[in-house]
Amino acid sequence: MSPFTQEVINIISAIPAGKVASYGQIALVAGNPRGARQVSRILHTCTKKYNLPWHRVINSQGKISLKDEGFELQYGLLKSEGIEFGLSNTIDFKKFGFC
Repeated sequence: MSPFTQEVINIISAIPAGKVASYGQIALVAGNPRGARQVSRILHTCTKKYNLPWHRVINSQGKISLKDEGFELQYGLLKSEGIEFGLSNTIDFKKFGFC
């Protein structure tokens, strides 16, 4: 496992309930400011193995990237942790951001 991958896993694991981070924020903190897509791939491949709180990772616009059932599941999980959604289902990073 690369150091970047391990750091991404560590960061995602550390996101507490009621907070969110974007793919890009995680990549930046992990040492690769242009690695948002890598974060997405790591999240996709490692979530089950490392029991990652995948639902706490959203896009840079403060929105859920998933569609249909995935959107509904992530939305429900975030709401159950106290995350509030604003206009166009956006999340305020100043209030709910982790990074």
